[in-house]
Amino acid sequence: MKKKVDLYGLPHCTTCQKAVAFLEEAGVEIGLFHDLKADMLSRKDVEGLVEMVGGAESLFSKRAMKYRSMKLNERTLTEKEMTDLMVDEYTFIKRPVITDGKMAIAGFAKKRVEEFLNG
Repeated sequence: MKKKVDLYGLPHCTTCQKAVAFLEEAGVEIGLFHDLKADMLSRKDVEGLVEMVGGAESLFSKRAMKYRSMKLNERTLTEKEMTDLMVDEYTFIKRPVITDGKMAIAGFAKKRVEEFLNG
């Protein structure tokens, strides 16, 4: 049976584009491409992804421009603070997020994606 995943990201994000190309080449069907900017996630959606990736730290992007401009790098954020920031601002969500509906990974590294697909 062909593996099917959903992907959360941005259409113009080069890392997201690489992930899509990698998945398609691996014969993985992409069921849903959720554009994080065009269709912001609800708190319930973000909390669901946090749970699937294993915690807010794994889903939270410290590369977001606002991370430094808000001086968030100068302190330790709690899980709740990270979740609140991701709900309020899509740029704090590490991209892409790939999920099979039960588990998810955030960010794109070929080896990690292969492990996720085979796990």
